[in-house]
Amino acid sequence: MSRVSLTLVFLAAHPILHAAEPLRPDKPIALFNGKDLAGLTTWLRDAKRADPRQVFTVVDGVLRLSGDGLGYVATARAYRDYHLTVEYKWGKRTDGGKYVRNSGILLHAIGPDGGSNGTWMSSIECQLAQGCVGDLIVIRGKDDRGEVIPVALTSDVALGPDKRPRWKKGGEKRVFTRGQLWWNRHDPTFKEYLDTRGKDDVESRLGDWTKVECICRDRTMAVKVNGVDVNQAYDVYPAAGKILLQTEGFEIWFRKFELKPPAK
Repeated sequence: MSRVSLTLVFLAAHPILHAAEPLRPDKPIALFNGKDLAGLTTWLRDAKRADPRQVFTVVDGVLRLSGDGLGYVATARAYRDYHLTVEYKWGKRTDGGKYVRNSGILLHAIGPDGGSNGTWMSSIECQLAQGCVGDLIVIRGKDDRGEVIPVALTSDVALGPDKRPRWKKGGEKRVFTRGQLWWNRHDPTFKEYLDTRGKDDVESRLGDWTKVECICRDRTMAVKVNGVDVNQAYDVYPAAGKILLQTEGFEIWFRKFELKPPAK
């Protein structure tokens, strides 16, 4: 039996994928209401469900994640078959280092809070780090019994001069059960230093809002950044779950966090 077939059998048998039925949106849903954190939960690696430092706040109708600690704000319920729109911009706080501002959108998140190294849920990350917006990263965690929760995606890829796999329509099929799928025009010479840009970046410049769309239908996933197609995957597992916004050492603001049904 092939590695792909074994993965599918394991995924189909895993009990955590058979939890309460996720919601399929049939109309627009504002995941953030512009007033408070109703319908959302929070997690910090050090403080768990508590938020003693007020990492997650609402300021003038915008959701602020201060960057003080590692964690996320999450939808209280799971979703599937949706078109997610997120609009974000970076704040002033950094982690004090020399590398790019970092955050992400965790899609199809399942399992316990902090199931991956005490920090993330098992999920597929749509990367928001500077120069890498739209990369897809497989994050595997463990369930309450300590068993690994399998996560996987498949894409058509081409290797760049840096040997990193980038999405390329019609490229070589590759299964990812760990690791990173770079967006299609990622600059292979990009050094990932704070507030620098790759030569083909489509994200907005520092201080401006960037629009990211994640379109998830059945077991497919597509990512647009400022209206540009940057990544695609199929045979995505799991195909449903919660949606998380990361805090990862850098202040970040979100003014839109909403779902609608995917176009037919």
